[in-house]
Amino acid sequence: MTATKMRRITFFVTVDWYFCIHFLALARAIQAAGYEVTVITQVTDHGEVIRTAGLGLIPFEVSRKGMNPWQEVQSILGLTRILRVLKPDLLHNIAQKPILYGTLAARITGVPAVVNGVVGMGYLFTSEAPHARLLRTLVGGAYRALLTAPNLRVTVQNPDDQAQISRLIGVEPTLILGAGVDLARFVPQAEPQGPPVVILASRMLWDKGLAEFVAAARLLKGRGCSARFVLVGKPDPGNPASVSEEQLQDWQCEGSVECWGFRTDMPVVLAQAHIVCLPSYYREGLPTILIEAAAAGLPLVTTDATGCREAVESGSNGILVPPRDPTSLAAALERLISDPDLRRRFGARSRALAEARFDAVKINEATLAVYRELLERIG
Repeated sequence: MTATKMRRITFFVTVDWYFCIHFLALARAIQAAGYEVTVITQVTDHGEVIRTAGLGLIPFEVSRKGMNPWQEVQSILGLTRILRVLKPDLLHNIAQKPILYGTLAARITGVPAVVNGVVGMGYLFTSEAPHARLLRTLVGGAYRALLTAPNLRVTVQNPDDQAQISRLIGVEPTLILGAGVDLARFVPQAEPQGPPVVILASRMLWDKGLAEFVAAARLLKGRGCSARFVLVGKPDPGNPASVSEEQLQDWQCEGSVECWGFRTDMPVVLAQAHIVCLPSYYREGLPTILIEAAAAGLPLVTTDATGCREAVESGSNGILVPPRDPTSLAAALERLISDPDLRRRFGARSRALAEARFDAVKINEATLAVYRELLERIG
């Protein structure tokens, strides 16, 4: 369907920086296809980026970790008021709370079409804490109640999540591999001179494998390895698994790793890397850093876990290791650190995979196809 009038697509996502990192390119593609785009999100320090892109922005705060019933009800009511005024043609909810609250508010206000983007099952589906197990049960019930309407579609980023959501709700979601990568922005570079640099870039969460990365760095440095091990990112206080600033400083003072903080110039960061590592046991969707590193022609070391394995052909463009296993992680890193030819072969294959599977143009068009199908159904 070619849009003949300015129909409004609205995103609902918890926080602006997450939207900008993962979905700003999609929003621009939607604009270019002839739609008006509005973003409902908590505004921290990326509001101007969203506005400069020509998107509408509605500040809205929803707790990412709290479960105070009164606050949660107020969030749903506040979102309902916004949707009544905004009247979007399609609401695209991203991540668990927006999916639950956005779908309910859309049903109350009569939003014609809803897309729910599952971007990994997250903390609730990795933690074995009693409260997490209870919430898993509640979320599963809510998914079954909310996500089967005929005017609604669910998208997922990896086959494991596709199978799990299908079991939960009885309807197979649409598989779209991650948020895509700009192949013109992330390009292979000649390896930098000096000791090999191993980069882990993510939110600073324990379940992204930070402790295992530091332990592997200690093991290798203890064997006389001259490689540099770098953390790129910042803590995420909204997540219960966030690593503290104090812990990051302790690791840096110890000399195990370097902490470069939060960076927006990821092509520059990756140009300084020889290897990208993500030893995550978080229930990932498809980590953006892995597909950006693949596009940049870098070898990957990550876990044989949901979401992560989709970026790697083990032994071809990277190495998969068991989760929570610093010894295996150190062995995989040591293999690549010591073999420049292997890094080059793996890097070339990474780029080929990025071109074939993760090109943002193809990913964005797949999402637009979901929108068009829904909007055609509602006329």
